[in-house]
Amino acid sequence: MSSTEPTMTILVYSDDRATREQVRLAVGRRPAADLPKVEFVEVATPAVVIRTLDAGGIDVAVLDGEAVPEGGMSLARTIKEEIYNAPPVLVLIGRPQDAWLATWSRAESVVSHPLEPIAVADAVADLMRRRASGVPATS
Repeated sequence: MSSTEPTMTILVYSDDRATREQVRLAVGRRPAADLPKVEFVEVATPAVVIRTLDAGGIDVAVLDGEAVPEGGMSLARTIKEEIYNAPPVLVLIGRPQDAWLATWSRAESVVSHPLEPIAVADAVADLMRRRASGVPATS
């Protein structure tokens, strides 16, 4: 008997495998009891992020602001300008003082390094609820 339970898909972008793993472990299979299970798509390059989002099916994007060669903040701005019906975006920033840059990036949420699992899970859960309820992402 196969499960037909709905899922949501989260894209995690970072050139650092350890950062992608921290996000996956923080969110877990289900970040909150009222949300469906999640599936992850891990991406290490900006070009693959754009291609994956262009193809559709991503509910939330988590972008590492410290990634190289392109940080998550500039990538978030590109996504908001170029991807139709872009998913809500969480940007992982290097320092809390960089949060003002999220306004420029048009990301819906920000969490700073070092990543605290509860903060990451709460931010992703909030964005999943927004997506599920049909609240449009920032454009």
